[in-house]
Amino acid sequence: MEQIKHRRYGFMFIFSVIISLGLVSFVSCIVAETKKPKGKDLKVDGKLCYLPGNEAYGFGIAALICLSVAQIIGNLLICRNLCCSREKRNSYKCKKPIAVTTLLVFSWISFGVAVILIGAATSMSRRQTYGRGWLDRECYLVKDGVFFGSGVLAMVTIGSNLGSAIISLKKTQVEQGRKVHAQIG
Repeated sequence: MEQIKHRRYGFMFIFSVIISLGLVSFVSCIVAETKKPKGKDLKVDGKLCYLPGNEAYGFGIAALICLSVAQIIGNLLICRNLCCSREKRNSYKCKKPIAVTTLLVFSWISFGVAVILIGAATSMSRRQTYGRGWLDRECYLVKDGVFFGSGVLAMVTIGSNLGSAIISLKKTQVEQGRKVHAQIG
């Protein structure tokens, strides 16, 4: 019974870490949206352009790191719940419930899109010097809502990741309960 309490507190701690990292990623995206370069910051000299770097770059990097770490921790938790009990390791049987797999795939898809959006917007928020620009010697500005949209996708990623972890955790607890009842009966 004591071991179950320790596991429960461990899962609560891991869940709170994942939620905290997701919230930091979301807030970083929102702050990056407000700090991103604006059209008035763009300086043009003939065909050459210059855009100074700003704080959105740092907030974008923070959002990427927090989201990536949360995704990795969440996936490790799910893997541990589904595939890593002693019996399952020895028998090489790992059952993957459809709901867990669906949420996990959805989590990875939203994670991939969020990383692409945050990465591109963060890269555009970096300093773009005369003659170099961001791409093809041209300066680019991040469109309104890109950081915000990627922040929402980050929360969708965290939500589907945690949903998958919770379902896998409940599945593991039900299987353990059956084993205990089978041993008693």
